[in-house]
Amino acid sequence: MSLAGVPNPLGALASGVTGGVTGGMAGGMAGGLAAGAKPTAPATPVEVLSGYVGGDATQIDALMERASAALLRMDYFETIELSLRALDRARRKRDWERVARITMPLQEARRQVRQLATDAQQVFVLRSLPSRGQPLDAGLYLLEPPMIGLDGATLRDMLRARKISALVLVKEPTTSAGKWPIVGVGRGEFENVVARVQLDPPASLAGHTGPLANAPADALQAGLADGTWFQSAQEALGDAAIRKVRPEWPAAHRVDDLAEYLDAVPDHEKLSQALEATAREAMTAPIPAQTRRRPFVDNPYGI
Repeated sequence: MSLAGVPNPLGALASGVTGGVTGGMAGGMAGGLAAGAKPTAPATPVEVLSGYVGGDATQIDALMERASAALLRMDYFETIELSLRALDRARRKRDWERVARITMPLQEARRQVRQLATDAQQVFVLRSLPSRGQPLDAGLYLLEPPMIGLDGATLRDMLRARKISALVLVKEPTTSAGKWPIVGVGRGEFENVVARVQLDPPASLAGHTGPLANAPADALQAGLADGTWFQSAQEALGDAAIRKVRPEWPAAHRVDDLAEYLDAVPDHEKLSQALEATAREAMTAPIPAQTRRRPFVDNPYGI
């Protein structure tokens, strides 16, 4: 899938954030210091909406300008890396406007990587993490026991660092009813967060018992290679994550919850859109009086 002819989703961010919030500062500094003038200390940050004019905001904007350039040259992994760094900084500064804006290019870059992974039409069933230096290819990765949910996040980070397009899911032991439990684990502020669903396996693998790594290659190819089951599983997992975030919680707390679950299910677009919408809600919502609660975990021993 090409981005040719498609408006750059970072355009509004590059012009809106930099121009609308820090443009005045940038304009005043563009010409450099006047002859004989002495440098002065930066002004104290001034709150604008939910963000700040000052060092942190300009650093976030600089990251996103680089992300915009990366997206234009179709370097999706660089876009993802820079966007995640900017998102982390914006969340720590409670800069909800920038959080909302950053989700757009991040979602677009992930969509492109997901499409490339699906187009590869290759399936890899893993029972252990690849060793350092082991060759890896683009495609769909299904992890099964003895691997656990956290291994999925580790593999995803490894593939992204190598700029390998992949969609990663983690399967837990098949239930007595023949369902496949699929789990996603994200890194949380207090502890890892978990999303989990039970799904019917692909028809070609419904009767298989034992490790999937031992399943006939043609059954794996028929059931998984076109990406249909993988994407439906990812949708179900992300929907389960969204349901765990209660609407009555303060908007600022829900932003953090959704961001953590997006780490668990990064390829779910509705989850990304929910994060953007909630960040915009948090821009005008009252600052929560209470501290953020600890997240709920289904089973801390089952990740």
